[in-house]
Amino acid sequence: MERLRNWAGNYAYSAAALHVPESVEQLRELIIRSNRVKTLGTRHSFNAIADCDGILISLEKLNRVIALDRENHRVTVEGGIRYGELSRYLNENGYALHNLASLPHITVAGACATATHGSGDRNQNLAAAVYSMEVLKADGETVVFTRGEPGWDVAGAAVSFGGLGVIVSMTLDVIPAFPMCQHVYERLPFAQLQDHFDEISSSAYSVSLFTDWKQESFNQVWLKRRLDGPVSDAVSDPPPVQAAPEFFGAALADGKRNPVPGQSPVNCSEQMGIPGPWHERLPHFRMEFTPSAGDELQSEYFVPREKAVEALYALGRIRDRIWPHLHISEIRTIAADDLWMSPSYKRDSVGFHFTWKADEEAVRQVLPLMEEQLAPYEARPHWGKLFTMPPDQVKALYEKLPDFRELLARCDPEGKFRNDFLKTYIMG
Repeated sequence: MERLRNWAGNYAYSAAALHVPESVEQLRELIIRSNRVKTLGTRHSFNAIADCDGILISLEKLNRVIALDRENHRVTVEGGIRYGELSRYLNENGYALHNLASLPHITVAGACATATHGSGDRNQNLAAAVYSMEVLKADGETVVFTRGEPGWDVAGAAVSFGGLGVIVSMTLDVIPAFPMCQHVYERLPFAQLQDHFDEISSSAYSVSLFTDWKQESFNQVWLKRRLDGPVSDAVSDPPPVQAAPEFFGAALADGKRNPVPGQSPVNCSEQMGIPGPWHERLPHFRMEFTPSAGDELQSEYFVPREKAVEALYALGRIRDRIWPHLHISEIRTIAADDLWMSPSYKRDSVGFHFTWKADEEAVRQVLPLMEEQLAPYEARPHWGKLFTMPPDQVKALYEKLPDFRELLARCDPEGKFRNDFLKTYIMG
């Protein structure tokens, strides 16, 4: 049997079988009778974080909305639901999530477990919305983690890499739905960030800076602005929101753009200032289409916000080593959170994201060079993407690591949900 691969195709899972339970009882039986278990979301990780030498479980059939709590402004969902599915439901009921990642195709549980994020000075990563989560442990019993609960605080469990057990359900904070519009600007010089970084990053609800590193400039700036008033379906063809012709020296795009050079914008979320609901503007790509560039690899590093411009120029020193292997790079801001294993734990952060061409050998030669440049800035790698930093260097970046180890040992004393990735970067 051909081995199952991740979305990008660069990683082949070593597990003997993939199971797709249709009920929690089936899930429980699978866990109890298996020696080693890991859960797959939509397989958008690029490393071994979700692999094991036992069985893999997909929750794609456990993807319902369980309840909408209008009094406390929360929604409870099963572990296999995807953001695109949940977002449509919430918007139809007058609610929204505080933010979304660039892809709406990923599962809520998988994104939270790896501290996946969107963009925005005031927007924390996606896991920060988790109020509580129900986890099925190795013995078939469940444990509920809740915000602020001593000993079982979701702050320690929300970013867990699947190491605590299988997420049966999650309860998320929601906010009133809101409309947005999106504009794209082109050719923003790096130098503008030296004096205007705060102004640029705070100029919209969500800001993304894209560069191919060929020049000291950003190819594109995506500004996702929140609009006043409720989301309305009364106007089928709303007029576009006007924008200034220039943005810190960048020119307003004269049509839709794809952040990846040479790619069609047809799969991208609506631009040109056309108003629409939050869930159709916050992602970069539309739910109905295949995301991004296709065959690709990804890496990302998080640095403290106050060191972001220095880190930008540090990477710029080796841009000739970066750009030949790159589709595009994206820079985004993320607000600090209190989640133990989040790369934005206790610090406002800036993420340097790299979408690579599908040549892993070449990428793995470039990554150490980048990590060397970023080391003075305490860069934390994205858990689900490619990096080459030594385990001891990674572990030293997380002050709550001892507490997380204790939580893993308490929930899974025999290590049924532990794999080589966790043993290397967490337990070792």
